[in-house]
Amino acid sequence: MTTKKTPQQPSREDLLAFLQREREATGARKIGVREIARAFGLKGDDRVALKRMIATLADEGAIEKRGRRVNKKGALPPVVLVDITGRDRDGELIATPVEWDEDELGPAPRILIHSGRGAGFGKKLSGAPVAGVGDRALVRAEPDHDAEAGEPPYTGRVVKLLSRARNRVIGVLKIEPNGNGRILPIDKKQAGRGELSVASADIGEGKDGDLVAVDVAGKTRFGAPRARVRETLGSVTSEKAVSLIALRAHDIPDVFRTEAIAEAERARPATMHGREDWRDLALVTIDPPDAKDHDDAVHAAPDVSPDNEGGFVLTVAIADVAYYVKPHSPLDKDAVERGNSVYFPDRVVPMLPERISNDLCSLRENEDRPAMAVRMRVTSKGRKIGHSFHRVMMRSRAKLSYQQAQAAIDGRPDEKTQPLLDSVLRPLYAAHEALQHARNLRAPLDLDLPERKILLKPDGAFDRVIIPPRLDAHRLIEEFMILANVAAAETLEEHRQQLIYRAHDEPSKEKVTALSEFLATIGVKLAKGQVLKPEHFNVILARVKGLEHENIVNEIILRTQAQAEYTHENYGHFGLNLRRYAHFTSPIRRYADLIVHRALIRALKLGDGALPEMPVGELAEIAARISAAERRAMAAERETVDRLIAHYLVDQIGARFGARISGVTKSGLFVRLIETGADGFVPAATLGREYYSYDEASHSLTSRSGMSYRLADIIEVRLVEAAPIAGALRFEVVGGGERRTPPRNPKSFKPGPRGGRSKR
Repeated sequence: MTTKKTPQQPSREDLLAFLQREREATGARKIGVREIARAFGLKGDDRVALKRMIATLADEGAIEKRGRRVNKKGALPPVVLVDITGRDRDGELIATPVEWDEDELGPAPRILIHSGRGAGFGKKLSGAPVAGVGDRALVRAEPDHDAEAGEPPYTGRVVKLLSRARNRVIGVLKIEPNGNGRILPIDKKQAGRGELSVASADIGEGKDGDLVAVDVAGKTRFGAPRARVRETLGSVTSEKAVSLIALRAHDIPDVFRTEAIAEAERARPATMHGREDWRDLALVTIDPPDAKDHDDAVHAAPDVSPDNEGGFVLTVAIADVAYYVKPHSPLDKDAVERGNSVYFPDRVVPMLPERISNDLCSLRENEDRPAMAVRMRVTSKGRKIGHSFHRVMMRSRAKLSYQQAQAAIDGRPDEKTQPLLDSVLRPLYAAHEALQHARNLRAPLDLDLPERKILLKPDGAFDRVIIPPRLDAHRLIEEFMILANVAAAETLEEHRQQLIYRAHDEPSKEKVTALSEFLATIGVKLAKGQVLKPEHFNVILARVKGLEHENIVNEIILRTQAQAEYTHENYGHFGLNLRRYAHFTSPIRRYADLIVHRALIRALKLGDGALPEMPVGELAEIAARISAAERRAMAAERETVDRLIAHYLVDQIGARFGARISGVTKSGLFVRLIETGADGFVPAATLGREYYSYDEASHSLTSRSGMSYRLADIIEVRLVEAAPIAGALRFEVVGGGERRTPPRNPKSFKPGPRGGRSKR
């Protein structure tokens, strides 16, 4: 006779079964020690034993433990972004998650997509048509417990189709003597499939050498597939066409639907109805000098309350976008589709039409504007002791640039800042000092990663790359915004209101182990098994500051970090070392912030524009969509910069440049030019006649004789090839590298690609 286990004594199987049930029942990934202990009625020493069991299961790989989350190892979230990759032998669609760490979790799980045979599948859901191979979609996934070996472990249904398989190709048009044309695709994957043919009647207004968007019409029995020109993007030699390539390649919408434009044009300035009058408060905007919209304003004053001696009252006012963009309206549909504004060197693709973003919602100087404001009380040491949210009408006292504000504080005020120096700017900087004290105690991750900015000439051509100085004015605004974001998350949690968090997970165990192994190669110890916090990384960064290893340690610690995301569940922000964090401060350019504004309006009963009632799953879908849009924008922005610089360097073949090694693989070195930040590749075959071994722990390629190239080394390279359309640069090493100790055991030497003399 077996003894039935009491709820206070869960076995391994009990715990794993509970995690599975909770995920299936609630669709949530946030299951922590607290929730498990409550479910099994554990207290005191029993909770200690539970923590030990969780740690053991995590070490064995049976579960994942990230921060305060516990989950079955490799489990998919309830709503996942997927690419539909093929069909099974029954014709059912098969998908795989877009984001999956194979190094950490193994092969990506397959998801069997219901095709529509019964159960109502295959109908349009949330406005999405039935998906097909090559599409990208949001899928609601659940484990298939009846799946046999070799079958997909998950089933799912499409809840939103995000993009169709690309039948549209971007390429360069070449016109033949007979009037017909050829298309040379710019996408490397498409280029590998060969050219496309265009009949003269289908060329339209395209000219030889133009960059064009074409629809693939079909295959011919002999020869290249047929295509039809749909859009001419301009001469391929024009830098102005570069950002258009990224827009089309990543399917980033850049034209608002007619209904959205009409809605924006009909909008009228907000009235005082339901608002507090804050127009006498001396709020100011502080932004980059070329900013066209201003969505945040700040103010600080000493706290006169006797219980907060030396403290401050801080105010952050944010454009009230929710007043103009109502849920499910045409403006809202365009905004959620874009997810965020996208910034290129030559243009901005805004999330909202200019009538909203640059006019009605821009906190213009000396003009009445509606705002969502948070008033926060902080101590003399920067600790927040209270806050409140308000829906107000404000009037910006001044539009300042970071450089303007900093110059005034540094003793160089101009005509605009001189009258504001004592009453506005000095209190802001005094409050910032207090916030800096609190920040130092919190010890967020402190990576030294300077941001480069591309400057263009008036004709749109590449001019130069600069690294703008990091001013106290930048830090001031950053700390004010972080505090406001925290206040928003806290208020919504207090009111049990759903929201979208900005979350950043702690580094995975596998990545921390790899970091530890690397640090050991340079004599730095990282204790294994300890719970890592940002301050532990900061100690390492401080230890190597100014030394030869500083750059490589910064690079590898950055790569150790997880990627931040938007999510309907809270697992904290590791990088900022905050327990709860949401984006509240930029609703003009980020849809997540608009959701938070609507949630605050609902929770605090502040009037129109509140977040409507929605199931958790719908909020999860929105979070997944805008996270994907953010990464899409980042990729497009990065590729545009690569293409611009490649366009600039195309006439400098043979030139030499200083570079830093930014990546090491078996096949070669990724390098970044020091002057421009341009990225390129050095094939291992061009490094010399010796064999080179790739060592993952030290991020290096080393020859038998000990010649070594390691991540973050400074080397000299020669430009061998530049492909502007692809944004690709190929180099060869002409100087640098170090003579290091070769492998001690020749048998452990794993040959990489063999070197050889370059033809150039």
